[in-house]
Parts: sequence; structure tokens; C-alpha cells
Amino acid sequence: MSKPPLPDAAVAMLRKPNPAVLSTLRSDGQPVSTATWYLWEDDGRVLVNMDEGRKRLGHIRRDPRVTLTVLDESSWYTHVSLIGRVVELRDDEGLTDIDRLSRHYLGQAYGKRDRGRVSGWIEVERWHGWGALKDNDQS
Repeated sequence: MSKPPLPDAAVAMLRKPNPAVLSTLRSDGQPVSTATWYLWEDDGRVLVNMDEGRKRLGHIRRDPRVTLTVLDESSWYTHVSLIGRVVELRDDEGLTDIDRLSRHYLGQAYGKRDRGRVSGWIEVERWHGWGALKDNDQS
């Protein structure tokens, strides 16, 4: 696995609204994977957003270690796994962050406005690419 910064080709792929899966850890250590939206931020962190009642939010609060695997929209064989920690959690006041994500994926504001949401930022510690983004670092 390689350490940041990621190469330009990986960042270019991560800037697209690709399918992604977020893995968190339950209290017994069992990993749990959930499809999710994400947004690559200019500072190299990744924004994710969760309904205030989701189990994965509790997992992250207890243990912030996560993996986000992003599949290239045109070929799932090309993918990047980002290993890191959620370094910031905050209430999504006015649903501005979920609106950013929804516009990125759907081109419009998020439709469901009756529940609170929480934004989290993942700081990437290591990454691994496959397919067109295969990293050659074996450390």
C-alpha cells in the first residue's frame, strides 16, 4: 500500500461521482460495509454523510478507522481503496453537506429533509489502487 499524496490519475477518478463502499468496525471487530456517496475534497480528505440514526455512525464514533473503496464508474476492475480515519464529525446544519453530495451524484439538492444528518471527513493514511490505477508499492 502507498501513502498519500495520491497520483493525479487516482485523484481525477476520485473527483467523479463513482460508486463507493464504506467499511466500518462493529464493537466486536466485525467489519461492516455499506454503499455510500462520497466527495473528494481539495485538501485530500473525503466527505461522507450519514443519517443521524445509522449504525455506522455509532461504529465511527467508537472506532474511527474506515476503508472507502471507490469503483471507477466505467470499469469496476479499476478501483481505489482509501484506508484512514474519520478525523472530524459534525452535524450537517441546514443539510448543506448532503446537498453537496446529492448535487454531485444526482444534480439536485437532497430530497429527504425531515431527519438530521452528520458529516464526516476521512483522512487518508494509505491507499491501494487496482486496474488502471494499480500502485506498485508493496510496503
